[in-house]
Amino acid sequence: MLVRGAALVALDREGAGHEGVTILLTDDESVRELNARFRQKDSPTNVLSFPAPRNPEFHLGDIALAFGVCAREAAEQGKPLAHHLQHLTVHGVLHLLGYDHIGDDEAEAMEGFERAVLAELGISDPYAAGEGEHERPGPS
Repeated sequence: MLVRGAALVALDREGAGHEGVTILLTDDESVRELNARFRQKDSPTNVLSFPAPRNPEFHLGDIALAFGVCAREAAEQGKPLAHHLQHLTVHGVLHLLGYDHIGDDEAEAMEGFERAVLAELGISDPYAAGEGEHERPGPS
């Protein structure tokens, strides 16, 4: 319910509330296999996003979260796992909506949107100083 709620808030805030998203919370090995197959990176990552082509069902795409990676990152960053999973879900949804963080300007826009959605969910700024050690989530 946590990740579903985060995805719905992100979609509604962007005006894409009618769009569908599939979210898979799985083990690190499954995400490693997906990362190797689709991104040629043979390692697990926290979140992967797979945009769907336009379709009559309004399915936006799929998101895969590696539970072990997410749990380790949350512990290392000193924040609740639930908050980290919600943040990464929002991050993944934004990738499905066309956001990216390759350049600094893009990253700032994406992070601003993430902050706004997370604030709506009652979650503090994941990038703020003093909130644990945070990095921008890796490319999805």
